[in-house]
Amino acid sequence: MTAFDEKYCLETFQKLLAIDSTTGQYQAVQDWTAAEIRRLGFEPQLTHKGGVIADLGGEGDTLAVTAHLDDIGLMVRHVNSDGTLNVCPVGGLYPFYCVTENVRVYTGEGKVYTGMVCRTPNSIHVTEEELRNTPGDFRKNVCVVLDMPVRTAEETRALGVETGDYIALEPRFTMSGGYIKSRFVDDKACASVLLTVMKAVRDGLPLRRKVLAYFACYEEIGHGTAWLPDGVRDVLALDIAPTGPEQNSDERKVSIFAKDSRFPYHSGMAAELRQAARQAGVDYVMDVFTPHYGSDGDGSVLAGYDIRHGAIGPGTANSHGYERTHLDGLRNTYELTAAYIIKK
Repeated sequence: MTAFDEKYCLETFQKLLAIDSTTGQYQAVQDWTAAEIRRLGFEPQLTHKGGVIADLGGEGDTLAVTAHLDDIGLMVRHVNSDGTLNVCPVGGLYPFYCVTENVRVYTGEGKVYTGMVCRTPNSIHVTEEELRNTPGDFRKNVCVVLDMPVRTAEETRALGVETGDYIALEPRFTMSGGYIKSRFVDDKACASVLLTVMKAVRDGLPLRRKVLAYFACYEEIGHGTAWLPDGVRDVLALDIAPTGPEQNSDERKVSIFAKDSRFPYHSGMAAELRQAARQAGVDYVMDVFTPHYGSDGDGSVLAGYDIRHGAIGPGTANSHGYERTHLDGLRNTYELTAAYIIKK
C-alpha cells in the first residue's frame, strides 16, 4: 500500500481552509477542488447544485467515497439600528462556540468586510451581573460588529451589507506535537485525506472495484449526497469522529461508525471495514454517535437509494467549535480508506 503523504495532506488541508465555504457558498471551493482533481490526473464532474465527483477507475459495483467541503457559519438575518448585524447560524453553530471569533462578511455585490462576533453588551467590565450570566443567543444578545466606522443601519447598508449575506469564521490553523487545531477539521481534513488517497491511486494504488470520489457541499444541512450517480451501490463517508466522555473515539485513531443519531450503519459494510483495518494493522476503534450526529451517507439512505452505507474518520475534539485532531488520526483514516478500496 502506498504510504501516507503527510506533507501533501497537510498542505491540501491548509489550502482548503483558506477558502471560505459556509454551506451554500460553494463556488470557490468547488472550483479549487476541481482544479486539484485535474492536476492529480482525474476528470472532475460538477453537480448542478454544487459538488465535485471524480471517477478513480476500477471495475464492478461502484463505491462512492465522500467527504464534504462546506463549513458551518453564519448569515445576516437583519441589520440592527446601531449598524451591527443580527445573525443566524448556517449548520450547527452555537453562540458559545463562536463569540469573539473573527469573521468575513461576503456581500451580494462581491465585497468582503472583516468583523467579529460579539456579545451585547460587549465588555465584561461594564456589564451587569445578571447579563454576565445570561447565555448567548443569536436572536437576543450576540451580533457581528464590522471593522468599519458604522453607527447606524443606513451606514451599514451603504456598504452593501444586507440580509442573506454569508459570514465565514476564521479557521485559525495551528499544529504542535502532531496535534492539529483549527475550525473546520470537519470536514476539510477528511477532504484532504480523500485527495491524498486519490494521489495514491494516481501513483499506482490498485482498486478492487469501481470507486468514485464525491466532494459534497451541503452536508452540514443534511443533503450533501441526497443525489447519487447511477450505479452507486455503497457509500463510505469520511467524516470526523467526535470525542467525549462516553465515546471510544481517540484523536490518534480512526473510528468505524456503528450508529449515529438517525440509525445504524450497514452491519455488513462495518464488518468489512473492521476486517480491512485488522488486516492492514490500522489503529481503529468502533464508536456510536448520539444524540446529534449524522454523516453524508445518511442523506443518501434518506433519499431512498438502495445502498449500503458506512462511515469512518479521525477522532476529533470540540466538534463544531475550534476543533482538534492528530496527524495520526488522519494517517489511520487514510490507511483504512486505502485498505478498503485496494485490490488484495
